[in-house]
Amino acid sequence: MPPSGKEPQDPPSGGAPPSGRDTGPDEDAAPAAAEPYDTVKELTGRIEELVRQVAALTETARREHERAAHREQVIDRLHGENQQLRHGLLQEALAPVRAGLFRLHDTLSRESARWQGADPPAAELAGPLLAAAADEVAEVLGRAGAERAGVRPGDPYDAALHRPVRTVAVEAGADGTVAEVLTEAFTAGERVLRKAAVAVGRATQESGGEPAEESRDTESQNTPRESQNDDNDGTRFAGPDGGVEKGSE
Repeated sequence: MPPSGKEPQDPPSGGAPPSGRDTGPDEDAAPAAAEPYDTVKELTGRIEELVRQVAALTETARREHERAAHREQVIDRLHGENQQLRHGLLQEALAPVRAGLFRLHDTLSRESARWQGADPPAAELAGPLLAAAADEVAEVLGRAGAERAGVRPGDPYDAALHRPVRTVAVEAGADGTVAEVLTEAFTAGERVLRKAAVAVGRATQESGGEPAEESRDTESQNTPRESQNDDNDGTRFAGPDGGVEKGSE
């Protein structure tokens, strides 16, 4: 028995154990059960946050897709308007060309009927008629921006404007000049659209220049090249100094 002479008493039901006494297994289970609940709650919160972020990204992607589709529509519309504008400008530029060709067609058709009729015009009128037709074509080309350069026999040879196809024996004073214009040159401002095919004069032996026989040989060799291709830029001819020059476009 204790020294006081009293028997020890059990603690009242539901009371706390005396200080320094160990807890039982049921009392340790409560905190352990709360830990999984907190973990699930934390994961649920993270999942909800991810869902919100995915929804925000989806909305952003949708808006960007709508913007891209709108840009494509604008680009397609502008492209269509540009094509229509270019077509309209082209048709406007071709209008004077068509008008000139209509007149030329009517003139040639009318003259053709006259020449095939019972009382055709005199033969000497054919030259002026063809010259008038050529002038009409040149006028149409001028409306399209291609003007005749006006190359004439006697002009000094210019490699930028003339395309030599053969040489012709000439006097010493005409050496290195245009002896004959075979096709006209056309320009647009300072730009040469087509060079004039010309025969270049070369001084004869009697005039103190190169032998005339060599000039004739050059002509006979170069003439077929002209017939094969009027715009051939590889024709060679003897220049005024006796060397060999090459024509170019």
